[in-house]
Amino acid sequence: MARSHNLGYPRIGKRRELKRATEGYWSGKISTEDLLGQVATIRETNWKTQRDAGIDLIPCNDFSLYDQVLDTVALAGAVPDRYHWSEDAVDLDTYFAMARGAQREGLDVTALEMTKWFDTNYHYLVPELVPGQTFRLASTKPFDELDHASSLGIHAKPVLIGPVSFLLLSKSRDERFDPLSLLDALVPVYREVVSRLAEMGAEWIQLDEPCFVQDRSGDERAALTRAYGDLAAHRGAAKLLVQTYFDSVGDSYRTLAALPVQGVGLDFVRGPRNLDLLNSFGFPSDKVLAAGIVDGRNVWLNDMERSLGLSEQIGKHVSSDRLFLNPSCSLLHVPYDVHLEQDLDPRLVEWLAFAEQKLAEVVTLAQAATDRESVSGVLQANAEAVQRRRQSERVHRSEVKDRVAAAGEQEANRGIEYVERREAQHHALELPLFPTTTIGSFPQTPEVRRNRNRLQKGEITQGEHDRFISEEIQKLVALQEEMGIDVLVHGEFERSDMVEYFGERMDGFAFTRHGWVQSYGTRYIRPPIIFGDVARPQAMTVRWSTYAQSLTDKPVKGMLTGPVTILNWSFVRDDQTRAVTCKQIALAIRDEVRDLENAGIRIIQVDEPALREGLPLHHGDRQEYLNWAVMCFRLATAVASPATQVHTHMCYSEFDDIIEAIAALDADVISIENSRSNLELLDTFRRFDYKQEIGPGVYDIHSPRVPTSDEMRGNLSAASDVLDRGQLWMNPDCGLKTRRWEEVLPALRNMVAAARELRETEVALSR
Repeated sequence: MARSHNLGYPRIGKRRELKRATEGYWSGKISTEDLLGQVATIRETNWKTQRDAGIDLIPCNDFSLYDQVLDTVALAGAVPDRYHWSEDAVDLDTYFAMARGAQREGLDVTALEMTKWFDTNYHYLVPELVPGQTFRLASTKPFDELDHASSLGIHAKPVLIGPVSFLLLSKSRDERFDPLSLLDALVPVYREVVSRLAEMGAEWIQLDEPCFVQDRSGDERAALTRAYGDLAAHRGAAKLLVQTYFDSVGDSYRTLAALPVQGVGLDFVRGPRNLDLLNSFGFPSDKVLAAGIVDGRNVWLNDMERSLGLSEQIGKHVSSDRLFLNPSCSLLHVPYDVHLEQDLDPRLVEWLAFAEQKLAEVVTLAQAATDRESVSGVLQANAEAVQRRRQSERVHRSEVKDRVAAAGEQEANRGIEYVERREAQHHALELPLFPTTTIGSFPQTPEVRRNRNRLQKGEITQGEHDRFISEEIQKLVALQEEMGIDVLVHGEFERSDMVEYFGERMDGFAFTRHGWVQSYGTRYIRPPIIFGDVARPQAMTVRWSTYAQSLTDKPVKGMLTGPVTILNWSFVRDDQTRAVTCKQIALAIRDEVRDLENAGIRIIQVDEPALREGLPLHHGDRQEYLNWAVMCFRLATAVASPATQVHTHMCYSEFDDIIEAIAALDADVISIENSRSNLELLDTFRRFDYKQEIGPGVYDIHSPRVPTSDEMRGNLSAASDVLDRGQLWMNPDCGLKTRRWEEVLPALRNMVAAARELRETEVALSR
């Protein structure tokens, strides 16, 4: 019969235990032993939950203290020289220095670059490799976790990032160097890991090769064949499963099917074309197929009838004894348990499935594939819940659908070209050369969070909460003026999250209290759930933006989150296209832009850090997405008059292949991450004649280190070699919400000093 199988599990703990433990370690409040003890408890709980749910193949080594790709850097000893590591094993201080940067006695280093994990909102640390890179086994983590699971009587399946994807996800500061050329140097480490895991009794070893759901060259596919030819010869009694997820494998299917391994994993949820590949080419009779038929990235109740129909189609090519049924990807991307949500409307709860519920769905589908009658009651209840969702009046609103249908290209046009708008804006704002600003948020201190929590618990009134917020804004405006920042922000002290805040004020959204998922490291988010048609009942940001503006003669930015980011950072309804849902959100944000402008706000920032995140993984699918994503941003912002300056912000994404779409947004100013990626983004602007203004982030806010003014001045000077000086702004690379004031204040003072020094240099050169 088919076996139930899981690819990975959330690792943050049901009550965010990992966050508290890790941050406690960073602050010196808990010891290494305490950290590792709490980590072991989280892992053990995860394994027992999966075992008790009836999962046949339970993953291990899917846990991480920070990031699974960083774990692989440690495993292979691929630590860049600047971290001064020379031990036999990668220690915790070196590990976290690569993740966060470090500034301590004898060491002042930046972190590894961070970027999005394919088209998700998870961020991974980018391995940094050099020509002649050497590798050696430098971590015992996979062996320790397998040993721990075995001691509990759990026959776990170790999970590794595959060697080819590891190299394809890597980069080098030498543009001429291809990290894939290091494959022959890296494979011996994997050979040693696989051999040792087999000796320890691993039945299956899962090697994730998600890069092969992207368009790949013949040389890259040949590298995959070469790598697994080597590993297959050293697997001992263990079986190798090469796992993919997030899309169809396209032209790589026949290469994957021909690998000398015992199993191949395909995603049939995000990659429905994988079924077409099965129908066209069949499936090898000597391999297991790990079929992802439950959505591992969204929170909706699985339609069991649809999944059973899919498994029947797959069964035409794969017998049940060679079939694993599993989520489409690791459950890292969904919260733990919907039953923790006591405050959610029960009618909505029955439509939802978090990680624990998805385990039950997988087990039910595996049972039903062999004996449907044994789970007939579960299937009937599922069908009834699915039908109630389809027919619910809470989901559909005719007035919203009518407005979406009526909005077209005319509404998405600013009316005049950027060159004319720029003249009007410069006359109205009178900003200096290299104007300084921040991205929007300022530190969410314990006092800020406590004030919000006390309001939620009913311990203070709304008026008391608002007085606290007004005092924080007043102090921040005065502080920004004192530091000499040119364009101010109100700090966003009233906002818990840049998407949640807006979703809470729009119809069609629902929110959890315990639905945390990992974004990066100890940064966890609770994505809103878009369950119905979206509309904005009333203004969302005007009050606090106008209050801040009333305190100063300097311009204060109105701060909004863009429609594409709200979409991509939410769990989105799956009963209509994402494009339609995004357009609904865009019209709601459009109303807010109009209200801010009418209230006297002359700079409005509409952040779209997730624009690239939604980009389809196959190039042939991308233009359709970019067309509607750009249209939605323009629909949201085009209502602004020419003299109102529209900003947007993007971070931690590779922009080179979407620079035309970024230009098509028609924003007047864009601020972007630039410091952590070694200024390589400037190469994009060297190749593309970008006309609008740009703030290439001059320092990395995701690191606790404080950069000097010389460092920031150097970063912007490098940008001025590529762009016209009149185009450039000076700003951090992202919001300051997660940083401490002790880090923020000196960094911003250095940033303002750097801008002043650059202006003085310009004046001197003009004489």
